Amino acid sequence: MEITFHGAARTVTGSQHLVQANGSKFLLDCGLFQGSRQETYYRNQYFVYDPRTVDTLLLSHAHTDHAGNIPNLVKKGFSGPIKTTPASRDLANYMLLDSARIQENDAEYVNKKNAKRGDPPIEPLYDSKDAEEALKLFANVPYNTPFEVVPGVTAEYFDAGHILGSAITLLDIDDAKAGRKIRLAFSGDIGRNNTPILRDPTIVSDVDYLIMESTYGDRTHKSRDEAQDQLRRVVEEAVERGGKIIIPSFAVGRAQELVFSLNFMMESGALPRFPVYVDSPLAVNVSRVFRAYGELYDQAAQDFAEDIQHDVFNFPELTYVGSADESKTLNDKKGPMVIISASGMCETGRILHHLRNNIENPRNTILFVSWQAPDTLGRRLVEKAPRVKIFGESFDVKANVQVINGYSAHADQTGLVDWALSLKGRLKKVFLVHGEPAPAEALAAKLREGGIPEVYYPNLHETASL
Repeated sequence: MEITFHGAARTVTGSQHLVQANGSKFLLDCGLFQGSRQETYYRNQYFVYDPRTVDTLLLSHAHTDHAGNIPNLVKKGFSGPIKTTPASRDLANYMLLDSARIQENDAEYVNKKNAKRGDPPIEPLYDSKDAEEALKLFANVPYNTPFEVVPGVTAEYFDAGHILGSAITLLDIDDAKAGRKIRLAFSGDIGRNNTPILRDPTIVSDVDYLIMESTYGDRTHKSRDEAQDQLRRVVEEAVERGGKIIIPSFAVGRAQELVFSLNFMMESGALPRFPVYVDSPLAVNVSRVFRAYGELYDQAAQDFAEDIQHDVFNFPELTYVGSADESKTLNDKKGPMVIISASGMCETGRILHHLRNNIENPRNTILFVSWQAPDTLGRRLVEKAPRVKIFGESFDVKANVQVINGYSAHADQTGLVDWALSLKGRLKKVFLVHGEPAPAEALAAKLREGGIPEVYYPNLHETASL
């Protein structure tokens, strides 16, 4: 039995692990690698195995770095079932089509530059038709329901607490060749305890081998309570000034948590009532999915919904903005108000229009609640650049720029160590993936200190025999 780490190996993105057992092959995730444009295109375009030989794909959750290359896998010949939780399937319906649109736009941009240089055009990694074909292969499997993956291998999904529908995959493998049974767990992305809306990550048992994420293996997050209190203070100060609070946000998970938190604080009297706008087509669609899965909320969110007697993602002050024309009307509205918009790193989407129209007003606040990658507009604003370019035009940054660091959906070092050590009864070996070298090595040291006998950090395309 073998595992080959074809993605998220010594880096964070592009989760993709090929398992071979009893003459069958199945994939754990098929995500997009994200890096420089040229490397990204090459790494995502080509598979080092024949997708036609893969029998099944098990998807941990719908984030792009775990699911985003599925349409390309199907385009290259994969035709097996894609098994995931119902919520992940519904989220993937929007995520993959949105990703296809981005691939099409990106290819169009590159081809304009290529035409000027006399270079040949490129094709998009995949298009909307490829995404639609991939979605036809999805098969829903609820949590806590064993199912056959391939002959001799059964799996079960458990709540990972990372985003709605995210799963820890527990595999029971009857290794016929070696005459033994193996229990392999794949963490996917592990969430944090006490995250609003989501349940805590499930503790699974009797695991022999573990493939585990290591994104924040070297740091400790602020508590959610600290982040919530900071959100209240920043919003309260901006409301007192009568300004607009512009929040660049990821459309999946973060936008919904912000809506929930603002609703909760208004209901409890911690904040006055004021208009809140969610201005991102993807976030609007994702919020519909969240509303459809109330049974997956944690107990606190279910209790809150019962107390207020209405949907926690729908309250009188909240407006989901649909069309671009509706979005433009926000420019003429006076504060105070909150506008939650994508993209989270201010590189694309409607957030750019809101920044352009509000960044030079000192009464306004730009609030960042997620990590900003280098060389993005978001990073330049977080680093207090006095002047930035938006749509090629320069603007003075006069708005108040604030950052809250406690909103990560990934477990920190303590959370990862506590979760892994809870499995250590039979645990022989841990493979660390989905992390840069420094966090992975720090996490490996902590796991060894905790008594896990072997911790390994595989290279890209490296094969491990169990």
